[in-house]
Amino acid sequence: MHDIIHELDRRREAARLGGGQKRIDSQHAKGRLTARERIEVLLDEGTFEEWDMFKAHRCNDFGMQDQQIPGDGVVTGYGTINGRLVFIFSQDFTVFGGSLSETHAEKICKVMDHAMKAGAPVIGLNDSGGARIQEGVASLGGYADVFQRNVMASGVIPQISLIMGPCAGGAVYSPAMTDFIFMVKDSSYMFVTGPEVVKTVTHEEVTAEELGGAVTHNTKSGVADMAFENDVEALMMTRRLFNYLPLSNREKAPVRPTSDPTDRIELSLDTLVPDNPNKPYDMKELILKVADDGDFFELQPDYAKNIVIGLARMEGSTVGIVANQPLVLAGCLDIKSSIKAARFVRFCDAYNIPVVTFVDVPGFMPGTSQEFGGIIKHGAKLLYAYAECTVPKVTVITRKAYGGAYDVMSSKHLRGDVNLAWPSAEIAVMGPKGAVEIIFRDEKNDPAKIAEREAEYKAKFANPFVAGARGFIDDVIQPHETRKRICRSLAMLREKQLDNPWRKHGNIPL
Repeated sequence: MHDIIHELDRRREAARLGGGQKRIDSQHAKGRLTARERIEVLLDEGTFEEWDMFKAHRCNDFGMQDQQIPGDGVVTGYGTINGRLVFIFSQDFTVFGGSLSETHAEKICKVMDHAMKAGAPVIGLNDSGGARIQEGVASLGGYADVFQRNVMASGVIPQISLIMGPCAGGAVYSPAMTDFIFMVKDSSYMFVTGPEVVKTVTHEEVTAEELGGAVTHNTKSGVADMAFENDVEALMMTRRLFNYLPLSNREKAPVRPTSDPTDRIELSLDTLVPDNPNKPYDMKELILKVADDGDFFELQPDYAKNIVIGLARMEGSTVGIVANQPLVLAGCLDIKSSIKAARFVRFCDAYNIPVVTFVDVPGFMPGTSQEFGGIIKHGAKLLYAYAECTVPKVTVITRKAYGGAYDVMSSKHLRGDVNLAWPSAEIAVMGPKGAVEIIFRDEKNDPAKIAEREAEYKAKFANPFVAGARGFIDDVIQPHETRKRICRSLAMLREKQLDNPWRKHGNIPL
């Protein structure tokens, strides 16, 4: 018995070494942690239960039969984050460059299947050179098996991807189908085809960082949700995000007790909106002042900045925040911001997270680039997301709510449950100047008359009371009582039940 125990210890030690000390040192030299070190940082201490530590590849081609490393380039299992169950896989770049083989894929599929059965999230730590070329189509089949599970798990259990090294070719499509993607600056990159192929095919000279680095995907493409300075920061922020999320679509998000009073008055909000309707202000100030303890986890902060999305808590419960940002493009809705917000609203709806919407939107962005880019279809994505959404929806209009953008931003007409407005709210088809120039186009050459008509239009429509008279606004509230009114509304809606008509699925305008 002693011998077999000794053999077990020896095999475990060999598996933990991965590709060997030399490759571990190389990983550290690049500023990256190893696959197992990342798991240790991410999970609660001592909770990781590893599976398939001794699993090895079955390839006998190109001399692979002589290169058997236990674990085959991925560490899989489960553990806890703040005491809550989570399944995990962490690709090991020290073993065959983290390349995906048939057995590597089987290990990932196993934890995903168990996560679905147990009703717990999956976190994937990606650090891989791509498909293992020596295995040919078997490795490609492995990718497709993982993709299928990503799709089946979507909307059932939260899926989080951390890109902590290379992620190229077909490998990028697994993270792309998960709910959140975090990247590490100057260390991780994602692209379908690398710089060499790009140069050969299109003759463009581009570095890996420019083509698919963390900054590129967080500012230009919108593929990733956040970028961090190093592995440890990315992993700690993943723990923070995890605290906001339910374990599955059958549960509500965890409630974190807070000492922040629900009826807290914030007098500074009374002067947040400037008297000049063309002057911007920072919508994030409002979000931070109404959220529990001023805590707001913003997502995609550097992409489509004209809309703000993220997670916060109200009275201890998780809420999704969507807000127009007047500081950027006057808060207009454009293609990028519509897609960004639509995907987030659909995530919240899938996981029973109420949506709080702060509205200050002058309309959809005009221009040929927007129209040629398909803003009609892309703007409809946000409309579709809000209209389909059945979780509690609370909307606060702070200033402008013009045209179709008023409808789209969780209006009463799209089944908004509680729609509130500040006294500074202006709900109309368009701004006073544009409206007057169309209605009274015959008087356009008389500035005095136009100014008079504009004042008349402002008095009649540039306020929340016309919409209030129709019942499209439930109440006009003082800005300082915004937190109290939102908390009360969400408490009232806690047991809300609303079901959409049965269907296989709708056909969202993609």
